[in-house]
Amino acid sequence: MQLTEHPSHLKIRGAAPFSARQTFTCGQCFRWQAQPDGSWLGIVDGQAARVWDEDGALCIAAPRAQFDALWRAYFDCGTDYAAICRSFSVDDFTARAAAFGAGIRILRQPPWEALCTFLLSQCNNIPRITAIVQRLCEQWGEPVAHEGRTLYTFPAPEVLADASPQALAPLRAGYRAPYLIAAAQAVASGALSLEALRGLPTADARREVMQLRGVGRKVADCFLLFGLHKLDAFPVDTWMKKAAAYYGGDMKRFAGSPVAGVYQQYFFYYVREHQLGK
Repeated sequence: MQLTEHPSHLKIRGAAPFSARQTFTCGQCFRWQAQPDGSWLGIVDGQAARVWDEDGALCIAAPRAQFDALWRAYFDCGTDYAAICRSFSVDDFTARAAAFGAGIRILRQPPWEALCTFLLSQCNNIPRITAIVQRLCEQWGEPVAHEGRTLYTFPAPEVLADASPQALAPLRAGYRAPYLIAAAQAVASGALSLEALRGLPTADARREVMQLRGVGRKVADCFLLFGLHKLDAFPVDTWMKKAAAYYGGDMKRFAGSPVAGVYQQYFFYYVREHQLGK
């Protein structure tokens, strides 16, 4: 990784090109907002930043100390995605998918936020999930001023644990609202420790989180991959079923890899963006 400090921002170049648009729209996160100038505005753990890419480099308008404390890990700057792309490119289709999605990084999102957003993702689409999450943060999060705008933190489990389904009705989350409350109560009470899950093998962590109301295999694997950064998790949804049918090859060889989750994103992003499969 090469980091260059400019007066207004930091520029980080890795072994593979970084794409802000691919990373923020590939279905793994729902909190980054596209800006008219092509940058993206987001807030993580109460810290706001503006991010964009320039000639394949990650550019971020944030202090160096904040980058070292938060954003370096969040953007997974220590992982060699170029090597992962090469290992994925075993035939014509996977080579195209890897090249198309080479700018994707698997973000190290806060586990609680990832759990909630993927509970909301069930039978839903990305624009609607994003809108629900935004309303959740505006109603229950804390305001943070940044660049003349007000952003909102993701509400803590203790905040949502005492909420009622009626109180969450303005979110328009439907049947998913009670799932949020149940998860908040489990985490706030200590019945479920998200940090303890991080230290468990993937299969054991999956088994634990699936005890929560509303958490099936797909939501669990999304949480494991995007919330705990367990790269061996391989979420399967409608688009991945289409990808498997369209690919026609043995997808199990990828699902069993230590970096299966990155491969999953290449499959998912390529097939969804090209509207392949039926």
